[in-house]
Amino acid sequence: MKKLCALAGFIAIGFASPMAVYASPANEAKPERLKADVEKLVSFGTRHTLSSATDPKRGIGAARKWAHSEFAKIAKACNGCLQTEYLERIMSGPRIPNGVNIVDVLAIKPGTMGSDHVIIIAGHIDSRVSDVMDFTQDAPGANDDGSGSALVIEAARIISQQPQHQATIVFALLSGEEQGLMGGRLLAETAKERGWKVTAMLNNDIVGGTLGTDGRKVDNVVRVFSEGIRASEDLAGQMARRNSGGEDDGPSRALMRYADTLAAKAYPDVVLDVFGVRRPDRFARGGDHLPALELGFPAIRYTVGVENYHHQHQDVRTENGIEYGDTVDKMDFDYLAKVTMLNILTATALADAPPAPASATLGGAVTSNTTVRWDASLGAHAYRIYQRRADAQDWSFVRELQGTETVLEGLIVDDHFVGVSALGKNGAESTITFAGLPPRR
Repeated sequence: MKKLCALAGFIAIGFASPMAVYASPANEAKPERLKADVEKLVSFGTRHTLSSATDPKRGIGAARKWAHSEFAKIAKACNGCLQTEYLERIMSGPRIPNGVNIVDVLAIKPGTMGSDHVIIIAGHIDSRVSDVMDFTQDAPGANDDGSGSALVIEAARIISQQPQHQATIVFALLSGEEQGLMGGRLLAETAKERGWKVTAMLNNDIVGGTLGTDGRKVDNVVRVFSEGIRASEDLAGQMARRNSGGEDDGPSRALMRYADTLAAKAYPDVVLDVFGVRRPDRFARGGDHLPALELGFPAIRYTVGVENYHHQHQDVRTENGIEYGDTVDKMDFDYLAKVTMLNILTATALADAPPAPASATLGGAVTSNTTVRWDASLGAHAYRIYQRRADAQDWSFVRELQGTETVLEGLIVDDHFVGVSALGKNGAESTITFAGLPPRR
C-alpha cells in the first residue's frame, strides 16, 4: 500500500498529455478509514430497502442518515464545498410490490462548468440475504455494497480537499439496487430532469474482496464493465455504428479504455490492473449504472477481479465447513483503497478536462484521404486526432489542432478507424470520441 500512496502523490492524471495531481497526504485513500466505514454500515444490522426507515439504530433509514451526516462533516471541513441532499421517490416493482420510498444520498461538489460537465461516483447502500424479500434478518452487506459505499465517502473526503474542478462531481449512495436498480434509476432520471450533461458515471459494486469462490486470490486486478452498442441508441444510430465498425467504441467503452490507460500509467508495476470486460455488466446480472446507460449517459462498473459467491446474497451461516455471508472479515481493505484511488484519479482526470466531443463523423469514401469533422466541445483549447488500423484495438496519436475539421492525407478510410478527443489549456484530455457515419434519417 505504501507504494500506491507514493504514486498517488506524484502521478500524472491526464490521458495523453497529463497534468500533476494535487500532491498531499489528503489524497491517499486510507484502508483503516474504509474499514471503519464498512464496519459502521454493517452495524445497522440490515440495510434492506424494505427495512425500517425510522429506527435510529437499525435498518436502511439509520444507515442513510449516518451517510448523510458523513457528507455533512466533509462539507463542513471544506468550508461548504459540498452540497448535500436526499433524492426521494415512491417506487414499486416485482420486489417492491406495495411501493416504498426510495432515497438516494448525494453530496455534490460544483465545478466551474456547472451542469454542462458532470461526473458521478456511485455505490449502493442497501443490502440483502438469500431471500431478496427478507428485510428482518441481519444482512451485513460488507462487500456488497458496503465496499462501494465506503469508497464513495472516502472519495468525497479526498476530492473535497482539492481545488475546484471544471466538472461538477456527484458522490451518490443509492438505495433499492437489490430490489431492481431503483436508486440508480432515480439518480439517472433526476440527472436528465435537471439537465445534467453526464460525462461519466463510475459505479462501484463489490469492490473490496480478493478471495474467489475457487480459492484464487486476486489483489491486483479490478474488472471494469462497459457496453459497446449503446442501450440508448435508436435503430438508425445502431445501424450507423454497425456500418462504421464502431461496435467496440461507444462512449462507455471509451470510458473503460480511459480508466485502463490511466491505471497503466499510474501503476506501472501492476499494483492494480484494469481488466476491461466488454459487457455492460456481469453475465445475466446488473447494477445501478444500467439505468444511466438507458438514458444515454456514459457509465462503467468497477467490480473485484474475482468474486466469492459464498459471500454475496447469502444468509450468514456455516454449512459443510463452508462459511457463507457477506461479512467484514472476508474483505481486503488495502485492495479497496487501491480501487478507491483509481476512481479518484479517473474522476479528477476527467473533471480537469473538457467533455469529449459529442459526436464525430468521417468522409472519404472512394478516395485516398479521410476527412474528419466533430462537434465543438465546451471549454476545449484544442483537439487530438487518433487513428488505428481496422484490425487493431489501440489508438495511435496523429496530431493536435484547433478547429473542428481536418483531412488525413493518405489515410484510406476503409482500412482505419479515427477518434477525436478534447484538450484543455491545462493539458488535461477527455475520452476519445469514435468518428463514424452519421445516422441516416
